[in-house]
Amino acid sequence: MTGPMPRRDPRLSLENQLCFSLYSTSMAVTRAYKPVLDELGLTYPQYLVLLVLWDADGRTVGQIAERLALESSTVTPLVKRLELSGLVARRRDAGDERRVFVHLTDKGRAIEADCGRLAATLIERSGMPLSQLAEVNRQVKALRAALAHS
Repeated sequence: MTGPMPRRDPRLSLENQLCFSLYSTSMAVTRAYKPVLDELGLTYPQYLVLLVLWDADGRTVGQIAERLALESSTVTPLVKRLELSGLVARRRDAGDERRVFVHLTDKGRAIEADCGRLAATLIERSGMPLSQLAEVNRQVKALRAALAHS
């Protein structure tokens, strides 16, 4: 004979999991960006690589990987695909053949303006003012920093 089911701890509910909220929100942002990125011929990870290079062109694959919190082995195929698209050029360091620098091409610099539509898409789709989205971003970055230092 079985008795009543024990009550579950509500803290373990999916809806109460911060990790799931962050994950599902990230997926929703990626879905919102997808039509624009498809139009530009980019994947979301390729867009992230370009963001790093727009901040500072001529970084090594290792520097890009570090900035994105990825392994170099993950970034290398992204860079190769961006090179095939004519958006970046790879150059080996003359002093150390193992180091590969990635530079934006003119086409890679020009696509930055087109990617500006992604922010407008996020603002429109979220229904939130830019100030509120900026505050959410600040809080998520603070959480990431706290977790990284613990």
